[in-house]
Amino acid sequence: MDGELGDFLRSRRARIRPEEVGLPSHGRRRVPGLRREEVAQLAGVSVDYYIRLEQSRGPSVSDAVLDAIARVLRLDETEHAYLLTVARPQRKGTGRPARPRVRPGVQLLLDGMERTAAFVLGRRMDVLAWNALGDAVNGFSALAPAERNIPRQVFLDPAAAGFYPDWAAVAAQTVANLRIDAGRHPDDPRMAALVGELSLKSADFRRLWADHEVKECAYGTKRIQHPVAGLLTLPYETLTVPMDPDQTLVAYTPEPGSETAERLALLGSWATTG
Repeated sequence: MDGELGDFLRSRRARIRPEEVGLPSHGRRRVPGLRREEVAQLAGVSVDYYIRLEQSRGPSVSDAVLDAIARVLRLDETEHAYLLTVARPQRKGTGRPARPRVRPGVQLLLDGMERTAAFVLGRRMDVLAWNALGDAVNGFSALAPAERNIPRQVFLDPAAAGFYPDWAAVAAQTVANLRIDAGRHPDDPRMAALVGELSLKSADFRRLWADHEVKECAYGTKRIQHPVAGLLTLPYETLTVPMDPDQTLVAYTPEPGSETAERLALLGSWATTG
C-alpha cells in the first residue's frame, strides 16, 4: 500500500475542474483536474510541501493541513476520514496474523436471529460466521474457507453476475469498502495478496481499484437472484461487533409482509428440511 496517499490525492484532484474552485480553465493541461500548485495555493501551503506530501516523503502532517486539502478537493465525510488514515498510517508488525475468530456470544446472537439472514465480516471482507438463514441466502458453508471472501466471490466466481442483478454497483461498492480496510491496515500481507490476486485475475477489479473510490457499506439495499427463492430485494444494516472494530455484523432487513420477507421464510423452511 506504499504510495496510497499520493495516488489518492492525485485521483481526487483529477476530478475537480478549475472553474469549480474559482480558477480560470483556459490553457493546456497535461492531466485533467487541478494542478498540484493550484491545490497548494488553495489549501494555503507551499507547493514544495504539497509535492512532498503527494510523494509520501514529507513530515508528519497536521489535521489543519489535511482539513484544508479535503476542503479544496471537496472530499465527502468518508473520503476525508480515509485521507486522515492514509496520511498517518498505523504501522504494525508484518507477521502473518492468525485467522480471526468470532466470539461464541456473537455466534449465539446470530443463531438467535432465526428470521433474519445475518453474517459477520472481518478484515478484507472475509466471512467469519453466519446463521442458518444467512447461509441459505449466500451458501457460505458450501465454500472452502479461503473462498469465503466477498471481493473474491464478486470478482472471481463466474456465477456472481447472475447472482447479483446489479453486479456493477455491487462490484464498485465492494472495492470502495475494501480500499477503506486497506488504508486502515497498510501492512496487512493478506490484504496485499488479495489485491494482487484480484488485480491479476479480474480486469474489472483493476479498473475499479485504480479509481481510488472509498465508501462505507453501512446500510443500503442489495438484490439477489437466488436459485431457489427467486429475486430477493434485501435492505441491509451493518453493526460493528463490540470490542472488535474489525468485525461487522450484516443483517438483511426486508419489510415484514413483503414478498422478499415471505420468500426468505420459505427459504428458511426449505433449508431446515434439507
